Amino acid sequence: MKDPKAIGDRKVRGESTYVNFVWRNIGLLFSALFVLPVFLIGPEAIAQTSTTNPYRVQMGWGNLPEGRTFGVISGVFPDPDGEHLWFLDRCGDNQCAGNTIDPILKFDLQGNLVDSFGGGMFAFPHGFALDHEGYIWVTEGGSHGDSRATLGEQLGLGHQVLKLNMQGEVLMRLGEAGVWGDDQSHFNGPSGVAIAANGDIWVTDGHRGGNNRLMKFSADGTFLMSIGGGVGSESKEAASFSDPHDVKIDANGRVLVADRGNSRIQVFNSEGELQQIWTHYGKPSGLFVDRNNVLYVGDGLSGAFRTSEPDKWRSNLGWERGIRIGSLDTEQAWVTHFIPQIEESAGAYIEFLGVDFNGHIYSGEVGRKRMIKFVPFRPPEALQ
Repeated sequence: MKDPKAIGDRKVRGESTYVNFVWRNIGLLFSALFVLPVFLIGPEAIAQTSTTNPYRVQMGWGNLPEGRTFGVISGVFPDPDGEHLWFLDRCGDNQCAGNTIDPILKFDLQGNLVDSFGGGMFAFPHGFALDHEGYIWVTEGGSHGDSRATLGEQLGLGHQVLKLNMQGEVLMRLGEAGVWGDDQSHFNGPSGVAIAANGDIWVTDGHRGGNNRLMKFSADGTFLMSIGGGVGSESKEAASFSDPHDVKIDANGRVLVADRGNSRIQVFNSEGELQQIWTHYGKPSGLFVDRNNVLYVGDGLSGAFRTSEPDKWRSNLGWERGIRIGSLDTEQAWVTHFIPQIEESAGAYIEFLGVDFNGHIYSGEVGRKRMIKFVPFRPPEALQ
């Protein structure tokens, strides 16, 4: 006869084994539910939601003359005096060709317009920079075949990079007005410009169907080198580009390119040698580096779902639109703060942006053609 105690022990052990089996498999199920999205959309997409947002929204900043509203804002830079801001606005719309509205605007920090100029000079102003000597740089970002460039070409405008003083006088022109090309002296919708400490000029050329290259010129405008390039040359290969949309230079002299069509930032040294590729900033449209060497990236085109056929500018599944922030003093410049879009986008969200000396972010929403200001509400040390 079998020992009842032994049978009971086996029964208990069997029930315990069964319970452990059930709980173990429940644990595996929950693990799979968490881990599977990482494999589907990548670890960077998970990481983006783990950062903090130490900013609050301020709408309605900026007093414009009666009858005028903001259009698409293509850039913001603080004046060297720290008391004013320079904006590049597409003439109250999404282009300037055919009107005489001033696209270059100077505000004080309270939002009062104190100066403006540039009316009639541009067709589709796109890239914007303020160099170390206080000169203003503007690119004409409409590539040949883009409807926003067509009227400009007819008017003899576009495909240039202009250097101006703060009185609006043109001091230098790169490229030939209204004429596109892919040689050393022509552009096809240059999208961004940045000036190195030694005066070297870096240009991303060009915007949506343009030349897909990064160009370097000396301070006097002499061509030095080109990386990537050619119409139809879109490529995911390293040191090649697809819609390079902006360029900035950090405190270490590195050249940062918003390779928007490839959803990455490519980092070059001052000699044009590729150093790193960062994919943790979403689909970068606009870049800004503040005086503390902090990087701010506007992502206005990422989206978790699409309702129409995808194209290379609007795809980036699994990522949210918004502003990502990270320190360039760290090796990988990991994202430390993320500001999500404030409401469902009506078209493209924030692309270009700038930061004043107080850490306030000024950005332009493309679809709604409005200016959005973000104000930090945590101590400055929390933003480092």
